[in-house]
Amino acid sequence: MGKLKRFGVSMEESLLKKFDDFIKNQKYKNRSEAIRDLIREKFVEQEWEKGENVSGCIVLVYEHDVREVVNKIIDIQHKFSSHIISTQHIHMDEENCMEIIAVKGKVDRIKKLYFSLKSIKGVKYSKITKATTGKKIE
Repeated sequence: MGKLKRFGVSMEESLLKKFDDFIKNQKYKNRSEAIRDLIREKFVEQEWEKGENVSGCIVLVYEHDVREVVNKIIDIQHKFSSHIISTQHIHMDEENCMEIIAVKGKVDRIKKLYFSLKSIKGVKYSKITKATTGKKIE
């Protein structure tokens, strides 16, 4: 971590009250920690918008008994294996499974993987969580 710098921020009292409530609910120790996290979150979004090398997680919930759903998920993962860091398969109940896929690479390829997986018949829910490789974030 680099050298810390102090700066002042002015805002409306009502906005500051909402921010302090946010800080309390999110269990931050102080405003500085919350501000740093919010700024980093915006920088991660910019990495994704610019199409840079990023990381993230794809979550799928699917009905495992649907014809060929598991094979299709595995086939797609193999096609994108250079972008998949890790996968975790979870048995949610007797009918449903969750797949968590950690990914890293160019945004366009990660999105292509995500859209290929989410469109499979039998997938009930899908979500991509955007993250960073950490190289451009302090």
